[in-house]
Amino acid sequence: MTLVPSAEYLVRVRLGIAYDGTGFSGWAKQPALRTVQGVLEEALDTIYHRHGPAPTLVVAGRTDAGVHATGQVAHLDLTLAQAARLAPEALARRINGVLGSTSDVVVTSSARADPHFDARFSATWRRYEYRLADASTERNPLERTFTAAYAGSLDAALMHAAAQSLLGLRDFASFCKPREGATTIRSLQSFTWQRDDEGVLVSRLQADAFCHSMVRALVGACVGVGEGRFDTSELVSLSDALERTSAFKVMPARGLILREVGYPEASGFADRALQTRAKRT
Repeated sequence: MTLVPSAEYLVRVRLGIAYDGTGFSGWAKQPALRTVQGVLEEALDTIYHRHGPAPTLVVAGRTDAGVHATGQVAHLDLTLAQAARLAPEALARRINGVLGSTSDVVVTSSARADPHFDARFSATWRRYEYRLADASTERNPLERTFTAAYAGSLDAALMHAAAQSLLGLRDFASFCKPREGATTIRSLQSFTWQRDDEGVLVSRLQADAFCHSMVRALVGACVGVGEGRFDTSELVSLSDALERTSAFKVMPARGLILREVGYPEASGFADRALQTRAKRT
């Protein structure tokens, strides 16, 4: 997909998306597997199949299997014929009609976007939330699909202190599954832990971007501190080693939710996309 729609693709559309990730094998379309992208692009094909090839989606965060979202963002490009078929502002309602009223994925908004807007590369930050019920929390079966469980008791204050020790611009290789040619340098802008009114441990993390499995590994590292397996200074040493370790676990996907994606003003879309592409390659 080009950064700016070509003469043949003149209408860029931004979508807001929410989904329960339990029944999906992640975001990205994969043969013979049910994915969020696959389900949405099938709906788009139903809507536009008489008006040329179905649009494809570019997404802000390619979530893993079982990860949820309330604030996912994607974009697609329409031909003039497709745009004439249905106004961009009406596309969310039409997709949801195709998916049905009990669908586990919902398009929350649709609007015509600036041609320089890129859902993935124009983003300046992503914000995730992780929910964890430990032994001190009364379990709520209605929340089991989006709250991970932990059998022991955890110290929220120690976990918060551990999270604070990892803030800033650094190499997060110790927390990322390596991908050839991709950098693991990220800016972790905020990382907190606290208990909600029901006693569930809730972590909120924001970064310019997260590499593969990074959020769940960061959460697992804080759990290691919260259960007393190692302290914050040891965690910093593990981080500085810049290699994957068995000292902490990658936590289950079901506790993770993509809450929000941030973007600059429209005048900054193109520059931000170029900067991000340069950093990621």
